[in-house]
Amino acid sequence: MAKDKSIFTCTECGGTSARWMGKCPSCNAWNTLIEGSAEPVGGKNRFGSVHASLAPTSEVLPLAQIEAADFERHPTGIDELDRVLGGGMVEGGVVLIGGDPGIGKSTLLLQAVDALQRSGMNTLYVTGEESGAQVAMRSRRLGLPDSQVPVLPEIQLEKILHTLQSRQPGIAIIDSIQTVYSDQLTSAPGSVAQVRECAAHLTRTAKSTGTTIVLVGHVTKEGALAGPRVLEHMVDTVLYFEGDTHSNFRLIRAIKNRFGAVNEIGVFAMTEKGLKGVSNPSAIFLSQHAEPVPGSCVMVTLEGTRPLLVEIQALVDSGGPSPRRLSVGLDRDRLAMLLAVLHRHAGVACMDQDVFVNAVGGVRISEPAADLAVMLAITSSLRGKALPKGFIAFGEVGLAGEVRPAPRGQDRLKEAAKLGFRVAVVPKANAPKKNDKSFEGLTIYPVERIEEAMQVVRGLD
Repeated sequence: MAKDKSIFTCTECGGTSARWMGKCPSCNAWNTLIEGSAEPVGGKNRFGSVHASLAPTSEVLPLAQIEAADFERHPTGIDELDRVLGGGMVEGGVVLIGGDPGIGKSTLLLQAVDALQRSGMNTLYVTGEESGAQVAMRSRRLGLPDSQVPVLPEIQLEKILHTLQSRQPGIAIIDSIQTVYSDQLTSAPGSVAQVRECAAHLTRTAKSTGTTIVLVGHVTKEGALAGPRVLEHMVDTVLYFEGDTHSNFRLIRAIKNRFGAVNEIGVFAMTEKGLKGVSNPSAIFLSQHAEPVPGSCVMVTLEGTRPLLVEIQALVDSGGPSPRRLSVGLDRDRLAMLLAVLHRHAGVACMDQDVFVNAVGGVRISEPAADLAVMLAITSSLRGKALPKGFIAFGEVGLAGEVRPAPRGQDRLKEAAKLGFRVAVVPKANAPKKNDKSFEGLTIYPVERIEEAMQVVRGLD
């Protein structure tokens, strides 16, 4: 196949050059020229040789006349993965999953595609990083010795597209998109141009044939998906695999999902037989103390639609001339703000103290509903007195000292009551009705200001 002529386009101004240069000749920006394929002479679409009829002229219709049918989903049989996807794989959807090396991406997808194959779906596993023998070894290690999943060790895009057209699988795994290359470009596999063009071809194939395509993506040392940012815009769902390789637990988080809720998380435990879903993830994020200890406060955070109980730990120690403020899993700037509110409105001073705050289990909390629990944990550590057994708190604290409500406060309280917690300090707007029997056994103290919360806690000692 004859290669198209390459052209280099500036990502800043759109200017073009026939060869690569360090500085754009149009806007003088450095390192912005990206290789692409020039339009063939005569105006022929360069995609025409592969998919000549993928973009027929569509009729313009008002929204009211377009049938809004729900998407058909195919559950993978792995409940935690289905939760993050919004119920299962969507026909014609494109999913991008990224994570650190060795985190378990290929393991999870091999388990999922094997379950779909056993349910009767036609599947395909395209591997560009491993041989077929290596994939077979993994399947046997996972306890899948008689797996019938078809495996294609291939990295050339045109051959992959031909196989997709001939086999018409219901779901295809591309492991990974950084290894795939097209003959239409002269750049190496994994380059920005190759990743963008190959992902665009595969996405177009998914939409035209109804095949669900799952792309595995590499990540940079900062943890972001490698390649052009447009890669995340082209796909329907973006999943991040998180977790410490020294821990058995893994989190999979939905960053973008056109077919479900974002910020949903699935929790897995890595075992000898692969990844297993964790039905009660709150147990991971709570320390097992025989008796309450100072500086520990449990809160209920929301990850998508799932309420999770997370333990916030604080340690206040005498500091030097420049006291440190360090937080793990929480926003450090917000910690400094909460210490100022604590001093101004509750009379608790930590100016000459080192303050360390940690969210147990490696979870990251981005919502402000953790404010009240952080402030109570800091006060508990400073006073050296533990909070009562079975105590939880949540709520946002403003600069004026007011305690603001958290979204879906009733669901948070129900989760705490279900797990046996007995005392809760919550914003007044989140307090349930007095005759509500869903919270039996849970004593709820509604507060409007941080001073009230401190008085309630002192009264519970």
